[in-house]
Amino acid sequence: MNKPISESDLILNPDGSVYHLNLLPEDLAGTVITVGDPDRVASVSKYFDRIDIRKGKREFITHTGFIGNKRVSVISTGIGTDNIDIVLNELDALVNIDLESRQPKPVLQSMDIIRIGTSGSIQADIPMGTILASGYGLGLDALMRFYESGPELPLLTAVKSHFDAVPHLQPYLFPADPGLLQQIGAGLATGITVTAPGFYAPQGRAVRARRTIPKLIPLLSSFNHHGHRISNLEMETAGIYALAAVLGHRALSVNAILASRLSFAFEKEPQRVVDGAIQHVLERL
Repeated sequence: MNKPISESDLILNPDGSVYHLNLLPEDLAGTVITVGDPDRVASVSKYFDRIDIRKGKREFITHTGFIGNKRVSVISTGIGTDNIDIVLNELDALVNIDLESRQPKPVLQSMDIIRIGTSGSIQADIPMGTILASGYGLGLDALMRFYESGPELPLLTAVKSHFDAVPHLQPYLFPADPGLLQQIGAGLATGITVTAPGFYAPQGRAVRARRTIPKLIPLLSSFNHHGHRISNLEMETAGIYALAAVLGHRALSVNAILASRLSFAFEKEPQRVVDGAIQHVLERL
């Protein structure tokens, strides 16, 4: 038997639940929907036929229930890949680690993890109101500098070449699960989703502080490699795709496009678009 995972590496609450999510293994379904906003959990679970579990701690709210005979959990992650690091690792611990012995289970399970989030388009033909499935997540944050993740995709090599004039960008790239992309993303717009490490300058916004990459949006929107282009910006997708790949889970990100970064406009009925994305995902499950 291997050495158990230490108490400081995997922290548990007094009731045996994982530290941040406050969940026990039996609280979690095999299909997990993630949303950034804690208030959006109820916007998803209101469509469940019944809700059996309601738990929360900090920004991490979970509802688990049934749509017909299918058990589903919806969990709020908060904003950013630092929170995704917490959520993906603790979800994996719930299904793949024996929390009593602190040993990985001999047979590992793969979960379906589907993000429903909001995003801004950087292409003129992807208007506000679009529901977009991320074919790839391109991370501009530092998360994957801390994990071993396998060989680099050829598409990432092309991205790095395109970013050559901005050497301090060190992106990573991971694909959606092809099965989930076909099941849920069929008929939707697709593209490469950029995950930024912030909302303002890291996404090319200008308020008061000066930016180091003033032409970030044109740089991103002009990338095209054999038909692969960067479609939108947000703050979680690449981290979900990367850690899902590292941990052996299936992931897809579905984006409600609420902003046009080219026309400097924002959707006037954002909840209508978000609700459309939620209903689309739940119908495809």
